[in-house]
Amino acid sequence: MSNLPFGFDRPEDSPGFLLWQTTITWQRLIKKALEPHDVSHAQFVIMALLLWLKEHNHETTQVLIATYSKLDKMTVSSSLKKLARDGFVTRIEHNTDTRAKCVSLTDDGKALVCKLIPIVEKIDHDFFKIIPQCEQKTLIQILQRMNRDKIEK
Repeated sequence: MSNLPFGFDRPEDSPGFLLWQTTITWQRLIKKALEPHDVSHAQFVIMALLLWLKEHNHETTQVLIATYSKLDKMTVSSSLKKLARDGFVTRIEHNTDTRAKCVSLTDDGKALVCKLIPIVEKIDHDFFKIIPQCEQKTLIQILQRMNRDKIEK
């Protein structure tokens, strides 16, 4: 053992480092698939959330998008500006909160995200298929718990 401050003998023994490697690898695949459509991963997540939230009758604001996506407010704001410029979302004044904007997909935005969701879901399927279904369910439960615990603190 050396005098270095690491808590692990090897990098691959660190759950944080493994999560980092896994996330970077997965994100590269998503980025490559979205690039031909001139959509970033964050923009895709926002559009997919808008579609899901509308289907579940949520009044969608930038704050709600940031809360659900875990994206920082600046990323949500800049992503929405580009999506609005490209004609994929609209932002209008909130009925009761003058500081808030209601956000929704345009028909073009809905068409694009409906085209992209199967592409991204196939990447997810192919990426995670080495893990048996029962273990995937356990992984999802662990990740949900980790996200929930981070929100509540």
